[in-house]
Amino acid sequence: MDTRQMGGTGRRVGAVGLGCMGMSWGYDQLGRDADVSVQVIRRALDLGADLIDTSDQYGPFTNEELVGRALRGHRDRAYLATKGGLVVDDPETFASHRDGRPEHLRAACEASLRRLGVDHVDLYQLHRIDPEVPLEESWGALAELVKEGKVGAIGLSEASVEEIRTAHAIHPVTSVQTELSLWSREPLADGVLAHCAEAGITFVSYSPLGRGFLSGAISSPEDLPEVDGRHRTPRFQPEAIAANQPIIDRAREVARQLGVTVPQVSLAWVLAQGEHVVAIPGTKNPRYLEENAAAAGVTLTSEQLALLDAVPEAVGTRY
Repeated sequence: MDTRQMGGTGRRVGAVGLGCMGMSWGYDQLGRDADVSVQVIRRALDLGADLIDTSDQYGPFTNEELVGRALRGHRDRAYLATKGGLVVDDPETFASHRDGRPEHLRAACEASLRRLGVDHVDLYQLHRIDPEVPLEESWGALAELVKEGKVGAIGLSEASVEEIRTAHAIHPVTSVQTELSLWSREPLADGVLAHCAEAGITFVSYSPLGRGFLSGAISSPEDLPEVDGRHRTPRFQPEAIAANQPIIDRAREVARQLGVTVPQVSLAWVLAQGEHVVAIPGTKNPRYLEENAAAAGVTLTSEQLALLDAVPEAVGTRY
């Protein structure tokens, strides 16, 4: 697989990695199989999709335990990333609050290491910036974890250009993880994507398949599992799903031209936004994993990129 640089670390990872959230949190709550998920994670490593991304929020906590189980005996093959700073209040509704206090982040990181069964993670990310805590304090705490060898590098999630600059002045920002896809293009408009390229920061695209919408398989809420967190989100309401079908139609057109799948076109568009971009589509299905990994080899022509760039703005907010 094509590899891309992780910030200034000197480490390269596969252009397509694996987001593990859906194995334990957020999506289909009845279609989970831990044994299959373990196989998916290990197969991802075989395919070169070695950026394995999790968080203490997912579950909460159980996703890290699952990832730790999968990496037992395979730790050196993975670029292991987790996050802290979001605390779950109600697992049923996914309600969470931010906690960027240094003491919380230190305790959260150490607990993550125990659940993962490792002595360090390659990347530790501030899951969300806490408006009640100065970013300098939160980021300084993560920098201390780097000095102690518990963390190889540190990153931000859903940060503005100003926040990235503030953190980078204290300790290098290796990555910024933000939603980016054909129906979530905010990082292009707000300058975050361009700033990361200029600063040598890796941009990690989460939900690059639009939480499954960009698979092309969702034309109504009935296409989602009965017990699935997406039923609560604005873009998966009936009117929004119907209004956003033109995005899928355009991706289908390009997929037909290339002889590939709609998800592969969607991922190829994300990767085409810059050599500093890495995508972490989530799946617990071995077949979809293979399909996603193969998207790293799909090249879009300038005409096809222009067609995809011109898709209408998505109807409905992300959350």
